Amino acid sequence: MPNAQPLDEQQKARLKSYEKAGYNFDLNRTHEYTRQTGWNVDDYETELPPEAPGPPAAQGSWAAAREVLRNYTFPPPNLITGIFVPDQPLEQRVMVLRGRFLGFSFWFGVRVGGVTDERRPLPEGGEEQVWGYNYRTLEGHFERGEIVFTVHKNLTTGRVVFRIHALSQTGRIRNPFYWLGFKLFGRMLQKRFSRQSMQRLKTQVEEMLRKGGSSPSGANATPVKPASSQEQAQEQLDKAT
Repeated sequence: MPNAQPLDEQQKARLKSYEKAGYNFDLNRTHEYTRQTGWNVDDYETELPPEAPGPPAAQGSWAAAREVLRNYTFPPPNLITGIFVPDQPLEQRVMVLRGRFLGFSFWFGVRVGGVTDERRPLPEGGEEQVWGYNYRTLEGHFERGEIVFTVHKNLTTGRVVFRIHALSQTGRIRNPFYWLGFKLFGRMLQKRFSRQSMQRLKTQVEEMLRKGGSSPSGANATPVKPASSQEQAQEQLDKAT
C-alpha cells in the first residue's frame, strides 16, 4: 500500500540531517568559478506571457511565475523531485532532491542561499522587477555549485522572462562506475533539466492565467519511492556521504 504521509514527513530524517550540513564548495571563491577553471557556467531564458507596463499585476504572468518557483513544481519529475517542509520560510529552506540516474534514485541535499525581491535598473533605461532565489549543493551531492532561478518584468514594456543561471562542477564520486556515468551523461542531464524546467514553468504559468488559479497544479508530480527499496542506490548514497 502506498505511503499516505506527505513527502516531507516521509523524508523527515533526511531533511533534519541536512539542516547542519556544510556546502561542498567554497562560497568565497565563486568569482573564480569559470569555464577556464573547469566549471560549467549556464544561462537560460524563456519568454512568459507579457503584462501591461507598470508594477506586476496581482494575477499576472510575473506573480504566477513567482508562485511556480516558490512551490518548486517546475523541475521535470523524471529527473528531479524536490522535497521540503511546506510552511518553512523560503529563505530558510532545506530541500532533499530525489535525482534519477542510471535507473536508480539518489538523494541529495541543497539549501536556499538567498532570496531576491527588488527593482533593478536596466542597461537600456528604465527598471525591472526581479524575484527569485538560489540553492546550493551540500556535502554528499554528486555535483557542487549553485543554481539561480529568477523571474523578471520590464516595468516599461511589460515583458516577462524566466531565467536560470548555474555554476556547477562534478563533485567527488568514489564509485568509478558512477563517476564514469556522470562524466559521460552529467552535462546532458543538466541541460535537459534546464530546458524542461523552462518549458514546464511556462506551461504552468499559462495554465494558471487561463484558469485563474493562484497556485500551480501538482498534477504532474510523480510519486517518490524510498531509496532503501533500491539497495545499490542506498549503498552509493551512504558512500557519498
